[in-house]
Amino acid sequence: MTGFPITEESPAEHSADLPDRADVAIVGGGIIGVMTAYFLARKGRRVVLLEKGRIAAEQSARNWGWVRQTGRDAAELPIMVEANRLWPELQRDINEDLGLVPSGLTYLGVTDRDMAEFEEFLPLARANGVDSRILSAQEVAGLLPGASRRYLGALHTPSDYRAEPWVAVPRLARAAARAGAVLIEDCAVRGLDMAAGRIAGVITEKGRMAADQVLVAGGAWSSLFLRRHGVSIPQISVKSTVVATRPVPSVHEGGAADHTIAFRRRADGGYTLAPEGFHEFYLGPDGFRDMFKYLKPLMKNPFSRVYLPAAPKGFPDGWGTPRRWSMEAHSPFEAMRILDPTPRPDRVHKILSDFQTLFPGLGSVEMRASWAGMIDAMPDVVPIVDQVPDLPGLWVGTGMSGHGFGIGPAFGRILADMMTGAPPGHDMARFRFGRFTDGSKLVMGPGM
Repeated sequence: MTGFPITEESPAEHSADLPDRADVAIVGGGIIGVMTAYFLARKGRRVVLLEKGRIAAEQSARNWGWVRQTGRDAAELPIMVEANRLWPELQRDINEDLGLVPSGLTYLGVTDRDMAEFEEFLPLARANGVDSRILSAQEVAGLLPGASRRYLGALHTPSDYRAEPWVAVPRLARAAARAGAVLIEDCAVRGLDMAAGRIAGVITEKGRMAADQVLVAGGAWSSLFLRRHGVSIPQISVKSTVVATRPVPSVHEGGAADHTIAFRRRADGGYTLAPEGFHEFYLGPDGFRDMFKYLKPLMKNPFSRVYLPAAPKGFPDGWGTPRRWSMEAHSPFEAMRILDPTPRPDRVHKILSDFQTLFPGLGSVEMRASWAGMIDAMPDVVPIVDQVPDLPGLWVGTGMSGHGFGIGPAFGRILADMMTGAPPGHDMARFRFGRFTDGSKLVMGPGM
């Protein structure tokens, strides 16, 4: 394997005919769409999930594989605690191996500021029943006995899990199908079907389907899709490069990150590696228009990114990507079935070098694969999970900001309940659609 394992050439697993009608249409086959479909089907709703390419081919399966309570935003943490409970329940209930391992996750302290931020998180963790604790320098040395670097300490959460993203999400999708959801790959949604100012269904490349509600869970494509209908969200995407090593002796069975590198043990005996805090940002029409909304997060770590003037052809925020298209003709979503950015070669080399430097006892570490993913983000680094006030029947679950894989089961449950009129069980004000336009002060999520 030299790149990401799910490609346009991968056989389509879900190829049902497009129904005439559904209660809910879901746009996007990542973990948010899949889990919402699962819980809606469990509630007896007729739900159809439509994916332009392949289930889990984009960021939902390209991530680090952390199921993380550690360092979460105060409003996200109760939801993540629920997700932490749901993951093992799902693995048991659907009788599928999701690669779920209760291995603990750790943020490593390099500076006094790191340690102060870890201490600030502890009261929030305790209030939510999370077992996070501060490790001393000596305890970290015991946790990572082969590490060449000595850390001041760490924030460690023993109850956090790791899982295998490109294994877990497709298996969760099969569970949704067994529960009664209809999943259709190779079926791009070109736009919304409207009647009398509200949702009437969707228009796909395979025809129209009536639906009372539509959930847009399209990850990095969400802003482009919504803007075609006059719905604006300040969403950008940044590129992150990831490396998978070949099997090596264990240096740590969980996941950990410092200022330089993040690493996570995989089920196949290798490690998933990524540069901590480094991203590439392609400046396109959306990014240019919303730049001022992102000044605060961008200026927090201005040198942790490479800024590039244009995205590759066909990317959601590419300068040449159409912003208007006919519902009866080829759309941008058909032009690029899978958003598969090229990993940055110098960063691949540096990631491997940094890992080998941190754990010199491993010797030369061989790469199994490298890939990149586009992380869709919001200015405050927390998602939108809400209905669109001006378009009855339209819901949005996007902008997961790199946090979506772990929290996905809980947000799927919440969306399924909200869309069927049930209480969400959590305070959702933080995730409301209108927070960027109602005069609210921008409250940044944690940098961890």
